[in-house]
Amino acid sequence: MNTIVYSLSRAMAWFGALVLALLALISVVSIVGRALSGFGLGPVPGDFELVEAGTALAVFCFMPWCHLKRGHAVVDMLWKSYPPAMRRVLDIATDALMLGVWLLLIWRMGVALEDYRSNGEVSFILQMPVWWGYAASMVPALVGLVAYAWRLLESLGLARPPAGFVVAEAAH
Repeated sequence: MNTIVYSLSRAMAWFGALVLALLALISVVSIVGRALSGFGLGPVPGDFELVEAGTALAVFCFMPWCHLKRGHAVVDMLWKSYPPAMRRVLDIATDALMLGVWLLLIWRMGVALEDYRSNGEVSFILQMPVWWGYAASMVPALVGLVAYAWRLLESLGLARPPAGFVVAEAAH
């Protein structure tokens, strides 16, 4: 199971990178189009709408891998002075808190997705249904839920990362 969780999270991160690269390309093409408007070119229609939805998707794709790698920003000036048992308790508490926040986030995203779907709200320029962005982000958010739960199981000693997996704990 650990290989599935880690492989899926890593694949989602790579997909997020692809989405982010495409968003950068859209932005560049749109900026160049604006700059060359005197030659009959123009911005990409709906570029802001695409970047908004795409950035949310990319962030949700990155978060599970970041959490498994322990890559979140940490303020830990006194970390090394804590006894190992206290550090373990703090790791468990923070992983449980992150899972709780992630559950809350998914719940509220689901409520928003249903609200936008039922009221038929669309974006201004592209007339794209707003709920499409929420639905696209829900897939990596659910992968994230599994990753966050798995990380908590690891902190509790009930699961292990794949052999040879290295976390990004350089700050500790």
